[in-house]
Amino acid sequence: MKVTAIIPDEIITDIQEYTEGKNITDSLIRALSDWLYLKRIQKLNNDIKKEPLQFADGFNAELIRNLSKRV
Repeated sequence: MKVTAIIPDEIITDIQEYTEGKNITDSLIRALSDWLYLKRIQKLNNDIKKEPLQFADGFNAELIRNLSKRV
């Protein structure tokens, strides 16, 4: 998607420096991808905080290790 945005030069310069992109477009894609990755991790952490993971009844690590050894 082609987008026109007015972004201060200082921000673009910093983004290019930190992402080491080939050009402005590559740098912005890398920066936005990293930002989305962090936001998704934060959301997952918040979701798990609200409703912690629970293991199924009868689950234990030794059982899983034994299953792995058979393969």
